[in-house]
Amino acid sequence: MKEWPILKLTGCDFSDSIVVAMKKEEGYSSSRKNKHILQARFFHKDEQEDEANKQRSICIVEGIINKREKAMKAGKTANSEDLLGILMESNFREIQEHQNNKKIGMSAKDVIEECKLFYLAGQETTSILLLWTMFLLSEHPNWQACAREEVLQVTMIFHEVLRLYPLVAMLNRAVYKDTQVGDMYFPARVQVALPTILVHHDHEIWGDNAKGFDPERFAEGILKATKTSSACIGQNFAMMEAKIALAMILQHFSFELSPSYAHAPFNILTMQPQYGVHLILRGLQC
Repeated sequence: MKEWPILKLTGCDFSDSIVVAMKKEEGYSSSRKNKHILQARFFHKDEQEDEANKQRSICIVEGIINKREKAMKAGKTANSEDLLGILMESNFREIQEHQNNKKIGMSAKDVIEECKLFYLAGQETTSILLLWTMFLLSEHPNWQACAREEVLQVTMIFHEVLRLYPLVAMLNRAVYKDTQVGDMYFPARVQVALPTILVHHDHEIWGDNAKGFDPERFAEGILKATKTSSACIGQNFAMMEAKIALAMILQHFSFELSPSYAHAPFNILTMQPQYGVHLILRGLQC
């Protein structure tokens, strides 16, 4: 069983319900069928077909936006159960407060871009976290059993997974003014790259077993998407989403690595398995 595309669909399902409620009456049949909706693609087998799919997807979302705009102008509220509705309602109020000045607030294109970002970040990061978690739990069945028996163990497991396989292998920051750090001098506007994966695998920080899987080693000793003002606003949502998905998987299945699995992590924006993760799943007897 090749787990990578299946977990990506799981991430899509969560994101669909949060970003834009996928309803047939609004033009969506299913994100599983319309996989290009709101997604950015990095590889193009057929650029012409991809461009057509992208334009079709944009037209669908624009149609939903126009429909909801008309409803709000008629005095109705947007669907505040999804991100699109929340964005539109907030934007509509802001424009009204400035005497319907169209230069204030977001355009329809801006709204679509915000949803694209949330959608891509929401499904890609969560599915990758679940993927590496299932890979490591397959190699360490004792922790698989611990997670199944005690839900509090799941947080420790996720933190250790993120240490070994950080979603982002490198963090980049720009120095906004001349800065001295110890013996090092950084002039303003220089770019600084922090190799997260090297910090997470450093033997001086984590001990001789730095490359081993040991969820008990720390509480929150990982370098996440930072805790500064530039921190990822969706990290708590992504963690909750992953916990729910893993709990449901553990409730119904045990799993182990297939002999066909080839371990080849590679980095393209996020740390991904080059050949997927092949797992053997077995249903648990109730």
